[in-house]
Amino acid sequence: MRAPGAGAAPGGRRLVPNGFGVPEALAGLAAGFVLATLFVSALGALSGHPSHPNGVGSDVASLAGLWCGLVGAAVVASRRARSSDPAAGQLSPGPGLTGMLASDYGLSIRPWPDVPLGIAVGLVSQYALVPLFELPLLPFVPHLFQRLGQPAVSLTSDAHGAGLVLLGVLVCLGSPLVEELYFRGLLLRGLAGRLAPLGSRIGPVLAVGISGVVFGLVHFEALQLLALAGFGAVLGTLAWRTGRLGPGVVAHMAFNTAAFVSVARAH
Repeated sequence: MRAPGAGAAPGGRRLVPNGFGVPEALAGLAAGFVLATLFVSALGALSGHPSHPNGVGSDVASLAGLWCGLVGAAVVASRRARSSDPAAGQLSPGPGLTGMLASDYGLSIRPWPDVPLGIAVGLVSQYALVPLFELPLLPFVPHLFQRLGQPAVSLTSDAHGAGLVLLGVLVCLGSPLVEELYFRGLLLRGLAGRLAPLGSRIGPVLAVGISGVVFGLVHFEALQLLALAGFGAVLGTLAWRTGRLGPGVVAHMAFNTAAFVSVARAH
């Protein structure tokens, strides 16, 4: 699906920084954490089986709460920026804002080259990049690979049949869409706008690096932090080079699907 608009760079070659979004991104992330906890508590009260997530995004209710915060931040940011008045001293939001997620954040997916490029990047990241980043931990962490797989095992441990299928849809399709919209749409573009005074080279590099680190930290997996931050930087580079989120969304889907299928088969 292609949604042309202001979010795509001229010629589709570079991401267009936005002069807005960082405060909303931080507020949305905090709101997502709070909502995740509330959703889990509410579900526990309704079902009569109170529970608490081991980490944000560790079950369906927690994922739903987090996503509400992340998507809500993107919606609020673009609509606030569109209605802002630069003449009143507010930060200039950027050209051609529409208040729509697809155009303001470059959320468009093209069959070519996004699908083959994204699949290749996602699988190479899962089977080559991730092990490369995890390799330095091997001498220091006993049973490293078993411990690295534990979060995925915990996520699927209580899911069976239709529940496992639903979880697969959320993890393999929902998470990539929401997280790319937030991290490489809202946060990366906002950081790029803030860091633009540092120059056309240093600014983008820092924006991609910071957004990648935040992406890794938000998963709350210490052993996977380097690998996730590295993958986040790869996705940020894709978004920056193409000016759109499409290749990164497909790459993220391929990355998550490879991991989920592996865990589901063992499950």
